[in-house]
Amino acid sequence: MRILLTHGYFLEEDAKEQAIMRPYVPLGILYISAYLEQHGYDNEVFDSTFSSFDKLCARLLQQSPQVIGIYTNLMTKLNVLRIIQFIKGTTELQHTKIILGGPEVRNHALKFLEHGADFIVSGEGEQTMLELVQFIAGTYTGTVSDIEGVSFLDTTNTLQQNKERTKLKNLDVLPLPNRHKVNLSRYFDAWKHRHGTSTISVSTMRGCPYSCKWCSRAVYGQSYRRRTPVKVVDEIAHIKANYPVDSLWFVDDVFTVSHIWLEQFTREINRRNLVMPYECITRADRLNEEVIINLKKSGCFRVWIGAESGSQKVIDLMDRRVEVEQVQQMIQLARKHGLQAGTFIMVGYPGETQEDIYATVQHLKNADPDLFTITVAYPIKGTPLYTEVEDRFVTNLPWETSTDRDIDFTRTYNRKYYDYAIQMINLEVHFHKALKKPVANLFRLPLLKLRSTLAKGHMWMEARKPAN
Repeated sequence: MRILLTHGYFLEEDAKEQAIMRPYVPLGILYISAYLEQHGYDNEVFDSTFSSFDKLCARLLQQSPQVIGIYTNLMTKLNVLRIIQFIKGTTELQHTKIILGGPEVRNHALKFLEHGADFIVSGEGEQTMLELVQFIAGTYTGTVSDIEGVSFLDTTNTLQQNKERTKLKNLDVLPLPNRHKVNLSRYFDAWKHRHGTSTISVSTMRGCPYSCKWCSRAVYGQSYRRRTPVKVVDEIAHIKANYPVDSLWFVDDVFTVSHIWLEQFTREINRRNLVMPYECITRADRLNEEVIINLKKSGCFRVWIGAESGSQKVIDLMDRRVEVEQVQQMIQLARKHGLQAGTFIMVGYPGETQEDIYATVQHLKNADPDLFTITVAYPIKGTPLYTEVEDRFVTNLPWETSTDRDIDFTRTYNRKYYDYAIQMINLEVHFHKALKKPVANLFRLPLLKLRSTLAKGHMWMEARKPAN
């Protein structure tokens, strides 16, 4: 059976991502690839990141696969629809069964099926994909209705959603992702050229036990399951032995959620002399001095500590369950122990006022992170935030030509206000940092202050216009 796995992300089409240039391999389909091989099904991975839509179409025509599995998220949705349209409109590919998985499909299953997908996989994909492949090959002992985690249209074009698949309890049974199926040197070169060092992504856990209203848990759910430290260090040993890479990026939502796990990981990686530089994401309430010391000992050079806002009111509205002061303290403590600290900021959350935005500015000045990113809040279908603002949507865009990122809703201020707010926050914080070296920034300081003042003026004017 000819099986092709892809993800429909084309870096050449994304100017913003080209500017950032932090591409990561599609770990999800590499896990599925390895799992299928483990059970006797060879497959090809078409890594679209450094390729193009036309080259993917050419490969489909050349291979004429019986099954194509496509990872689908917010960023790739529109390209996935293009791929489906190409397959369904090409005579030579009419036999190809299209299977979609990933975070975008659970809450849009019917739409994707109506646009040509044959099967939707909700949740973890390894076992479900294997059983679907067996069904298509004619070796599955039951019917398609028996395969947990699958949605499809029946003979009357009615949506059928099978029973939810039970989440894997023991992640150690999974094989290592099939990294050899992609050209990792393309990723390493891109990182080296832009950032000076190369990196490779690693997953140690699935799920997140927290309840942030804006966060999607469409694949792994609100759970916490983790590979044992020994298995993770085994993977790091494999990476060091096979790839000329400088650092690791742990993609886990909350790397330090278990202090016991981190302590065991730190002990194991040092025992085997496999310490390797890495960065990770966590929460302030899952940090303390001992945890930060273990991060440092195990190779961490940068820790991202979620905050989202400097206003406790907004954090509480998000159901973030963390204290602003604690975030500031942990960022400072991480830096004290020689780690770089990054943080995330979100503006435009429902209920946020100008006072809250200025509280965020002060928060960033107090915390003084090495790095921070800012986004405007947007609702993802299936999240509590989406439900909360659905009756306030001001956009009514066609599903097939838009994503949830394009949705806007009635906020405290209009959308342009938040663009200026982002400018102001960046300028104010950079001005604050530049003040620490006034001589070196003698000419830069007045320019930063002028631009910040202008951004504040634009915010003032936009605040007096209708919200939407």
